[in-house]
Amino acid sequence: MLFQQESGRIYFLFCSNVVKVHKKTIEKAVGSFLEFTNDGAEVVKFRQFIPSILNVARQCLASGEEDVAVIAFEIFDELIESPAPLLGDSVKSIVQFSLEVCSSQNLESNTRHQAIQIISWLAKYKSTSLKKYKLVIPILQVMCPLLTESNDADEDDDLAPDRAAAEVIDTMALNLSKHVFPPVFEFASFNSQNANPKYREASVTALGVISEGCLDLMKDKIEPVLHIVLGALRDPEQMVRGAASFALGQFAEHLQPEIVSHYESVLPCILNALEDISDEVKEKSYYALAAYCENMGEEILPFLDPLMVKLLGALQNSPRNLQETCMSAIGSVASAAEQAFIPYAERVLELMKSFMVLTNDEDLLSRARATELVGIVAMSVGRTRMETILPPFMEAAISGFSLEFSELREYTHGFFSNVAEILDESFAQYLPHVVPLAFLSCNLDDGSAVDIDESDDENINGFGGVSSDDEAHDEPRVRNISIRTGVLDEKAAATQALGLFALHTKSFYAPYFEESLKILVRHSGYFHEDVRLQAIIALKYILTAAYAIFQSHNDGPAKAREVLDNVMRIYIKTMTDDDDKEVVAQACMSVADIFKDYGFVAVEPYMSQLIDATLVLLREESACQQSDNDSDDDDADTEHDEVLMDAVSDLLPAFAKSMGAHFAPIFVNLFEPLMKFAKSSRPPQDRTMVVACLAEVAQNMGPPIASYVDRIMPLVLKELASSEATNRRNAAFCVGELCKNGGESTLKYYGDILRGLYPLFGESELDDAVRDNAAGAVARMIMVHPQSIPLNQVLPAFLKVLPLKEDHEESMAVYSCVSTLVLSSNPQILALVPELVNLFAQVAVSPVETPEVKAQVGRAFSHLISLYGHQMQPLLSNLSPAHANALAAFAPKC
Repeated sequence: MLFQQESGRIYFLFCSNVVKVHKKTIEKAVGSFLEFTNDGAEVVKFRQFIPSILNVARQCLASGEEDVAVIAFEIFDELIESPAPLLGDSVKSIVQFSLEVCSSQNLESNTRHQAIQIISWLAKYKSTSLKKYKLVIPILQVMCPLLTESNDADEDDDLAPDRAAAEVIDTMALNLSKHVFPPVFEFASFNSQNANPKYREASVTALGVISEGCLDLMKDKIEPVLHIVLGALRDPEQMVRGAASFALGQFAEHLQPEIVSHYESVLPCILNALEDISDEVKEKSYYALAAYCENMGEEILPFLDPLMVKLLGALQNSPRNLQETCMSAIGSVASAAEQAFIPYAERVLELMKSFMVLTNDEDLLSRARATELVGIVAMSVGRTRMETILPPFMEAAISGFSLEFSELREYTHGFFSNVAEILDESFAQYLPHVVPLAFLSCNLDDGSAVDIDESDDENINGFGGVSSDDEAHDEPRVRNISIRTGVLDEKAAATQALGLFALHTKSFYAPYFEESLKILVRHSGYFHEDVRLQAIIALKYILTAAYAIFQSHNDGPAKAREVLDNVMRIYIKTMTDDDDKEVVAQACMSVADIFKDYGFVAVEPYMSQLIDATLVLLREESACQQSDNDSDDDDADTEHDEVLMDAVSDLLPAFAKSMGAHFAPIFVNLFEPLMKFAKSSRPPQDRTMVVACLAEVAQNMGPPIASYVDRIMPLVLKELASSEATNRRNAAFCVGELCKNGGESTLKYYGDILRGLYPLFGESELDDAVRDNAAGAVARMIMVHPQSIPLNQVLPAFLKVLPLKEDHEESMAVYSCVSTLVLSSNPQILALVPELVNLFAQVAVSPVETPEVKAQVGRAFSHLISLYGHQMQPLLSNLSPAHANALAAFAPKC
C-alpha cells in the first residue's frame, strides 16, 4: 500500500541517526502520499507518525543537527496546507515544539524563523484549531516577548524574531480577534512602563500590529489604548517613540471613525513628533499624520495653518525619504481640507514641478510621490482652478514612463485617474496619450520567479523559508514563487485607470473600449487579488461607458446586452469561486449597483444564477468562506465578516427594490439562510446586519413582509435594547418599516414596540441617529394605525426629540406624519401648537432639509394660521428674525 510505503520511508529517514536527508527527498515523499491520504483510516494512521517526527527533531536539535531538525517544519508546512484533516489534536504538540524552538536564543536564526513560520501558517490556515485547543494565549505569551528581539546589524532582517513574531500576531488578530486582543492589551498595559525600553517599544508595537484585526475591540478601548501610545510618543528612547508613531499610523488607518474624534489630543502629539531629533521618528510621524488626516474633514481646519507651515518647511529642507512621507502627509491634509486648501495649493504645485522632472534613479520615488500629490491637490481645489494649469503636469507625468520605474508608473496612473475625475468628459483630449500607457502596464510580464528546491528568496508575502504555494504536489517541488510586487501594483493602478477613463469620458472612450474590455475580463481572473479587485470595479464602469457608446448604434441594445452578459457572468462566477473576500464583496456591491442603475428588466435573465450565488454566500459555502478542515466548531464563536457579509446582505434589498412585491417568492428561499446570522450566538454586528437587511426588504417588498412579522419581531424588539447604538438604530428603523408594511399582523405588537422605543426618546439615549430612527418608527406607526397609538401620551415625547439631528432620511416620514395630524386638525396635536411653531421654524431654516419636506411643514403651518389667526402672533414674536421670516414665507399674511 502506497501510504504505508511512503510513511514508513519517512519514519526511517527521521529515525536514522546516520543518514542526512536532503529536503527534496522529504518534500517529494510527503507530496506523494498526501495526494492519496483522503479517508479517515489513513488520516488517523498518519497522525501516529507526528510524535515520532517531533521526538527525532528534538534529538537532532540536542545534538546540533539543526539542518536535519528543520525538515520537521517542512513536513508540518505540507500538513497545514493539505486539504485533508491530517493534524487533529497533534496541533497541540506541533505548537508546543515550535514555541520551544522559537524561544531558544541559542539556535540559528533560520531554525527559529522556520518555527515561527509554522505558527504563522497555523494562525492563517488552522485558526479554529488554535482556538479549539486553547493555544492562542500560550502562543501570544511567547510571541509578544519576541517583539523585543531583533537581529544584529550583520544578520538578515528577514529572519529577525521581532518581525516574524509581529507577522504571527497580526495573522492571529485577523483570524481570532476577540481571543487575541485581551492578552495583547494586557501585555501592552503591563510593559508600557517597563524599565527596559525594548519592552516599552514592544508594548506599542503590539497594539499597532493588532489594530486591523482587532479594530472593533480596540475602538471600545480606544481611550486606554491611546493613553499608552501617546505616552510612548513622549518616551526618552527613540525606538519607543518610533514604535508609537507607527502605532498611531495604524490606528489612523484602521480605527475609523472613532480615532478621528480624539483629534484634539492626537494631532498636537503628532505635530510635536514632527520636530523629533530622530529622522526615523520624524518619518514615522509623517506617516501617522498622513494616515490620520486622510479621514478627517472640517476638524482639520484649526490645525491647517500650523500643519502646512511645518510640512512646507520640511518639504524644502529634509532628506529625500522625509520629503516623500511629507508629500504623503500634504496629500492627506489636502483631501481633508478640500476647498480650504486653496491658499496653499499654488505653493505646493510650484514645488512639485521641480520634483516631477527628476530623472536620477534615487530620486524617482520622490517624483512618484509628487505626481500623486498633484492629483490629490487637483481633486481638492477642483476643475475651475486646475484645468488651465494641468498641461505641463500632464506632460511631465507622461514623460516619466520612459524612466522604467514601476512605482512611478503606478502613481502616474493614479494621477491620470484623478484628473479624469475632475475633468470628466473633457479628459477625452488626453485619452490618446494615457490609454496606451495603461495598456502597456496591464500587459506587462509579471516577472514571476520560480525557485525550485531550497531557495532563500522571499515569497510573495515577503516571508522566506516555509512555502505557502498551492502547487504543493508538482514535480519538481516549487518552494517559493516571488513576484515583482511593483508590477502587481502597477497593473492594479492601470486597471483602475481604465475603468475611470471609461466612466468619465463615456462615449469618447469608444476607440479604446474593445481592448479595455478584453483586459478587464482577463484581469478579473488574475492570480493576485489586488488586480482582480480593480478589474471587478472597472467592469461596472466600462458597462456604463458601453451603454453611452452603443446608444446611437442601430444594433446598440444588442451590443450593450452582450457587454452586460459578459460582466454579469464574471460577477456571478466571482461570487462563488473567487477565494478573496474583498473581491467577492466588490462583485456583490457591483451587482447591487447594476440593479439600481439598469432595473429588473435588464438583469432578469440572470436572476436564477444570482439567487443561487447569493444562497451559496449566505450558507457560507463559497470558495472565499472555506475554513479550517481540522475544526468541528459550530458558529458559537464566529466573528462578524464585515467585508463580505455586509455586501452580501445588501443584495437582498437591491433585489427587493427592483422587483417590489414580486420579490416575495424569491425571498422565501433566502429568509432562513439569512436568519442564521441572527442567532443569539452570533456577534452583535451579524444581528444588526440581518435587521438592517430585513428593514430594507420590508420597505421595498411591501405587504408580503406580513407573513414574516411573527418570525422577525421578537428579534427586532430584543435589538431595540442592544448595548450597541448601531443595533438600536437599525432595530428602530426596522420596526417602523414592519409596522408600515406588515398590515394587521403587527397590531398585536404595538404595546411591546412602544415600550421598546420609549427609552430611545429619553436622556439616557446619547445617539442622535438612534433617536431619529425611533421618531421615524413612531411616525410610521401613527400613519398606518393612528387609532392604535395613545397620541396624548406619545406626541409630547415625539415632538420633544424633533427636529431630527442626524438621520435626515427619516425626515419625510416624520414631518409628513406631523403635517398630516395638523392638517386633519387632530385635537391631540393641536394641544401642542407652541411646540409645533418652534419645530416648523427650525425645519424651515434648516440647510439640510429638502424643499419637499419644507413644503410639507409649510402647509401644516399655514393650516395653523387658518385655525388660529392672530392668536399665533405671540408665538411668532418669540422667534428669532430668521426663523420668523422663514415661516412668514409660508404664510405671508401672518
